[in-house]
Amino acid sequence: MAKKLGVKGVSALRKGPLIAVLSKALAKETGQKEEKVSPSPSSHEADEEDASRAQRRAAEKSSAFMAVMESLPPKKSDLQKDKTVDDSYEISRYRSEGDRRFFTKSQGAYRGFKPQRYARSDEVEKEEEAIPISGIVDNFDSYAFIRTSGYLEGPNDVYVPLSMVKHFGLREGDAVTGLVQPERMEMRGGRGKKYTPLKCIETINGLSPEESQNRPHFSQLTPLYPNERLRMETTPNNLEGRVIDLVAPVGKGQRGLIVAPPKAGKTIMLQRIANAIHTNNPECHLMVVLIDERPEEVTDMQRTVSGEVIASTFDKPASDHTMVAELAIERAKRLVEVGQDVVILLDSLTRLARAYNLSLPLSGKVLSGGVDSQALYPPKKFFGAARNIEGGGS
Repeated sequence: MAKKLGVKGVSALRKGPLIAVLSKALAKETGQKEEKVSPSPSSHEADEEDASRAQRRAAEKSSAFMAVMESLPPKKSDLQKDKTVDDSYEISRYRSEGDRRFFTKSQGAYRGFKPQRYARSDEVEKEEEAIPISGIVDNFDSYAFIRTSGYLEGPNDVYVPLSMVKHFGLREGDAVTGLVQPERMEMRGGRGKKYTPLKCIETINGLSPEESQNRPHFSQLTPLYPNERLRMETTPNNLEGRVIDLVAPVGKGQRGLIVAPPKAGKTIMLQRIANAIHTNNPECHLMVVLIDERPEEVTDMQRTVSGEVIASTFDKPASDHTMVAELAIERAKRLVEVGQDVVILLDSLTRLARAYNLSLPLSGKVLSGGVDSQALYPPKKFFGAARNIEGGGS
C-alpha cells in the first residue's frame, strides 16, 4: 500500500503514525486526480461520469487500505487497554526483572505488564507429557521451592516463581501436588544449580487452589484450653500409658516436656506415646521430629512409629536442624488452618536450642552455659505454637 502511494520510511513507524501518513498520502493522491479531471462546458454527462469514476477509485483504494490495516498485528497499547482477566489463572507481571511489584487478582492486566497464564493440569497433559509431583512448600524472599524428598533440600526440588506463590496464596508448609515439565530447566539457586519449574498446581493441602485461598491465618485463630483428651493406655500391659493418664493426662492442644537424665528411656516412651495416639486417636496427624539424632535411631523410629517421621541426623550442619524444625512447625500450622488435629513429638528440644545457638549470629549477651540469649527464642516459639483452636483443630 505504501509502495503504491509512494510513501517511504514506513518500516520504522508504529500503527498510529503509519495510518496518519498513509491517509494523508491517499487524500493527496485523490485530490490530485480530481484536479486533473477538468470540467468540459460542452459535455455535462462526461463530467458526471468522470466524477463517479474518481469516487469509485477512491473508494476502492480506501477499502484496500482498510484491509491492509486490519491485517496488521494490533499495537501493544491496544492490548493493554483491556483491563479484564477472563481466566482466574491469568496473571500479569513486569517484563523488567528490576521491578518486582505484582498486581492483585482484581486489577488484571494493566500498562507496563506482560500477560502470563498458568495452565490447568488437563491443558498441560494435552500440550506435552508432564510429570506429577508432590511436596512441601519452602518459601524464600523472591521465590519458593517444593521439597519433594522430605523436608531438606534435594536434587529433585521444584522451583516455584514468586508470581505463582502470590497468585495461589502459597504459604510455607503447604502440601502441594502439581505437574512439571522436566525438559524446561531454569537457573536458580546458588552455584549454578538448575531446578525444574512448576507448571500448574492441582491441590493445596488436599483442597483445590480456589478453596485454599479462603483459609484463615494461624495467627488469627482463637486459642483455648485443652478440652479433649488423648488416651495413652492401649493394653493392660502398657503401664507407661496408664500412669500418664493418671498422673499427667494429655489433651489436644497441650504442651508437655519429658525431663530425664541420659539413658533413662525417653525415646522408648516417645515411641509408645506415638503408637498410643495412632491407636486411640487415628484422626490426629502424628509428626515425630528428630533433631541431631543417630541415623540408626531414625531408622528404628520410622519402622516402629505409624506416623510421619521428620529427621535431621547429627552428620548434618546446624542450619539443617533449624530448617527442618521450622518447616515441620509450619507444616503443622497449615494443617491446623484447615481444621485438623496435629501431634508433634520432638526429640529433643535441648539439641534444637544448641543448633540455634550455633547457627544464629551472636548478639553479645551470653547466658550461663555459653548459650546466646537470641538462641532461646526460636525453641520457645516452637514450644509455644501448641494450642487448641476454637472451632476445630489443635
